[in-house]
Amino acid sequence: MEPAETLYQPLVDLRNGAVASLEALSARDGDCLALLRRTCEDRALWQGGALRGNDLQVAINIGPRQLQDARFSQQLAEILDLYDINPAALTLELGEADLTHYAAAALDRFKQLGVALTLDRFGTGDACLRTLRRYPFDFIKLDAGCVRHAADEGSAAAMCQALIAMALAMGLRVLADGVHTEAQCAFLRSNMCDLVQGDFYAPPMTAVAVGALLHEDRRLPPQLLRAQKKRRCLLLVDDEVNIIAALKRLLRPDGYDIHTANSGEQGLELLAQLPVDVIISDQRMPGLNGADFLRQARNLKPDTIRIMLSGYTELQSVTDAVNEGAIYKFLTKPWNDEQLRAHLADAFRLKEIADDNARLHLEVRTANHELASANRRMEQLLHQMQRQIRRDEISLNITREILQQLPLPVIGLDDEGMVAFINGAASRLLYGSGMLLGSEASVTLPQLFPHGAALPPPGLRLAIGDDSYTVTAYPMGLQSASRGSLITLSRCEEAA
Repeated sequence: MEPAETLYQPLVDLRNGAVASLEALSARDGDCLALLRRTCEDRALWQGGALRGNDLQVAINIGPRQLQDARFSQQLAEILDLYDINPAALTLELGEADLTHYAAAALDRFKQLGVALTLDRFGTGDACLRTLRRYPFDFIKLDAGCVRHAADEGSAAAMCQALIAMALAMGLRVLADGVHTEAQCAFLRSNMCDLVQGDFYAPPMTAVAVGALLHEDRRLPPQLLRAQKKRRCLLLVDDEVNIIAALKRLLRPDGYDIHTANSGEQGLELLAQLPVDVIISDQRMPGLNGADFLRQARNLKPDTIRIMLSGYTELQSVTDAVNEGAIYKFLTKPWNDEQLRAHLADAFRLKEIADDNARLHLEVRTANHELASANRRMEQLLHQMQRQIRRDEISLNITREILQQLPLPVIGLDDEGMVAFINGAASRLLYGSGMLLGSEASVTLPQLFPHGAALPPPGLRLAIGDDSYTVTAYPMGLQSASRGSLITLSRCEEAA
């Protein structure tokens, strides 16, 4: 039975932070057609928002039952036509486990219809590359399990990056499910993910709530977008309150967003939450000392610029941290105000150069991804056209064979009046007229075109040998893309 209310979860575009798609949530392998009808009806609630209702892409999940049902694609087409929905506004999601021997033909039918295809729960199967190469998917959706620890575990991050890179290289757009934290979202943004889905932006919601969300046009914060311009963010870490206060007074006029922590542990917590550019840390602090804090900061946010400002020097620890690359500069207390400000300005410039390089690299990767996506779409279109050409050739050959076997004389003309086809009956009847195929019909058979007519006039009768024939012309292209005309000669039965 169709549920009383369908829930939807938004997917947000990391290029502009806006809702780009919705997933209609339902029981797996349920009544997909009933769900589709419901989503078509719910679109009326989304009109007038940031995205028009009929343009907003909605994804529904399908399973083995729909893949095996040859009628399913036609039923989809009928529903979309009934509600005047562009097929491109529908995405069908299916998991890798559903891709058995009958899937290829079904997916081809869906692509001919014009809908988009998403490979769901990507990263959980054992044949990801083979799957991407074999089937005409438009999107892959990273499984929530792949995303869960990508922002804080090296091995999870490496696997997630590899999956994204593989998909992008093949021209596929990448979605990520189960995004619950800003850190996860930032990691996916920096690794070229296209869309994110999860409670970080919005939990599953009713159609009415979706309409309100679209009208509000709520977006992700700017720091999580691919193209962004942000303020300089500085993190001060020192257990001495008066030192923190003095540094804030000195540096506030320089326009930095300044955040403070009173211990290394607190500094790591803030670092996980904030887009920090530069860190200034004391060395001698209770608990985690400055060198160890900056080592962990490098592992957590390797693109930060890390400065130690301390009146205490434990030479070996600081030297090791410098040699490992955990510390950019070591400055001593008490400091010279102008020198400190100059060193800090240099650090931010260095960070911004690195950010610009990363941004340019991201733009190049984005352009390459869009080119790969366009190539993939063209390859799919070419594949469909080649299949259609093969089908048309088969149909044409069958039609020619049928016409050849007809006892009724039939002549086919192209749109310039040349004889393009003549069946056996016509060839035998008009044998005395010479070579017909490839000739200009009005010259070879002038009796069919009295007074220079373009086609035989209605009711024309023609005597050939001892028999009389009615000539009928059928212009092609009135209900199809065909061109030219067919001419038939029907022998008249004389009245007794």
